[in-house]
Amino acid sequence: MRSRQYDEDVLAPRSRRAAPLPRIVAENGLVVEDGAGEFCGAVTGCEKDAVTLEDRYGRRRVFPLTGTFLLEGRRVTLVRPVPDMQHAGAPGPVFLAGGSAARTASGSIAAPASRARVARASRIYVEGKHDAELVEQIWGDDLREVGVVVELLNGVDELPAVVAEYAPDAGRRLGVLVDHLVPGSKESRIAGSIRSAHVLVVGHPFVDVWPAVKPGVLGIDRWPDVPPGQPWKDGVLAALGWPPDTAAAWRRILRAVASYADLEPEFLGRVEELIDFVTAPGSL
Repeated sequence: MRSRQYDEDVLAPRSRRAAPLPRIVAENGLVVEDGAGEFCGAVTGCEKDAVTLEDRYGRRRVFPLTGTFLLEGRRVTLVRPVPDMQHAGAPGPVFLAGGSAARTASGSIAAPASRARVARASRIYVEGKHDAELVEQIWGDDLREVGVVVELLNGVDELPAVVAEYAPDAGRRLGVLVDHLVPGSKESRIAGSIRSAHVLVVGHPFVDVWPAVKPGVLGIDRWPDVPPGQPWKDGVLAALGWPPDTAAAWRRILRAVASYADLEPEFLGRVEELIDFVTAPGSL
């Protein structure tokens, strides 16, 4: 017989008692499900007795901290973050139940908290603001750990001038991510004009960074086809029946992206390739 006031039968033999659940810090951005598996969302706030989760559609619900949650299929309990925890100088990475290390949104093992690093001379350039925000969403923690800064190219037409001004060398590598880098495109011709062993230009096949997000994450079957001559984003919004506000649409898309699993492999692989290039030995 079990009382509702106790988590376990205190008279049961120790071998029959349930193992204590792992305690996970409820940091903003942590994605969990409620104990019943009915609501999944990212932590947006944690009070003394409750935690607020926001799902990919922007809906928020508040759950008591005394309950249990599901993290990657494992049942856990959440605890409030310690103020200024990031400056506490933890001795090693955070570990989940079973000995697996906590991971960043990119799937990398989370490094222990540390002081801010001096940025490398090597840089990664992306074409626009949305590209930069998506890279930050998934790889931000990783890039800060290795001291790599992401800057805006503001259009692939600027690439030759940026490379000339940057003057890359073995210690100042330049990685560039280009949209719609397919054979015969303007982007491919400009990328092909860059001749330097210290510059790596890679790209994905999408006309814009939006479809680098898997459509299922947004509750749609596929990204719509937009007829030539029509602004692509405007055509997408019209086809999806979304309000004609590209800024609001992008916020909706970005809010739905919780981890690398929400992105297409063609985008994931290229960003990982650039990070490897600008952090290779000798690039400091």
